[in-house]
Amino acid sequence: MNKRKSNVCLVFLALTVTGLVSVSILCAQGVPAPIGEEAFEVLMAFYDYDSEIPLEARVVALKETRTSVRRKIVFRSARSFLVPGYLECPKAVEPPYPCVLLLHGWSGSKEDWWEDGNYVSGGNARKALLVKGYAVFALDAQGHGDRIAENDYHVVNLYNEPGAPPRKNYFTLREIITQTVIDYRRGIDYLATRGDIEMERIGLLGYSMGGFQTFALTAVEPRIKLAAGCVVPVSWREDVVLAPANYARGIGDRPFCMLMGRADDMCNEAEAREVYVLVEGPETKLLLYDAGHRLPVDYVRDAVAFIAGHL
Repeated sequence: MNKRKSNVCLVFLALTVTGLVSVSILCAQGVPAPIGEEAFEVLMAFYDYDSEIPLEARVVALKETRTSVRRKIVFRSARSFLVPGYLECPKAVEPPYPCVLLLHGWSGSKEDWWEDGNYVSGGNARKALLVKGYAVFALDAQGHGDRIAENDYHVVNLYNEPGAPPRKNYFTLREIITQTVIDYRRGIDYLATRGDIEMERIGLLGYSMGGFQTFALTAVEPRIKLAAGCVVPVSWREDVVLAPANYARGIGDRPFCMLMGRADDMCNEAEAREVYVLVEGPETKLLLYDAGHRLPVDYVRDAVAFIAGHL
């Protein structure tokens, strides 16, 4: 069934000599209609990279518990950035493992998925996936976590609270998000070299900024078979590259779930529904919680159930 809504909008896409740079959107409703097919192809080219660049991947640390083995890895991504991440595999099942990519939010890090009961209930989600027999793979976004040196050792932050010291941001929000999507594509290249990952069963779970990246990464990366995006921001929609609606057509018929807070100031219930109807596959799901940008821990149960039911 086609779920696309008609939406009275005027979308003007401005292209410069560097490619896709800005967008001007006038819309009668809250969330803009997606860009057209030609502009979508240009947008997809934004995430191209040279797969011939050597990965130079290596394991730099190993931690073993009774139930799992976690490897800290580093590899070379596009534009020569070195990307650190964790790959954790369960002991209860034999390889090759299906694998779920974990994408953290703005000002977070891969460590968020190894802490129980935090803002994103990240440790809860990771453990639940391991129990189900999935490997998990999480990277630091550009300028985040172990990559803070890229931002002159300053924590990235879009917002300056009253009285807080000035923040340094050497990368724009768009640059961080697009680079990180490419980093995950390179990360999937790395997973394909290992031999213990079932490459036909790669899914992803993203929260906040990572929730937006579920749209972009799924649209641009055919090796993703399923995605679940939590509290996906639409408040960045003035920028064509950061508007989730513009990636919906690239998801196709792959299972896709949105887990959203009804009172989220970055994407309320009405805005979430406007984006959701653009994802046209037969296995889509919108789950709404009586929450803001921080979802209750119940979202973990629902997200893992969706992943386990389709991956």
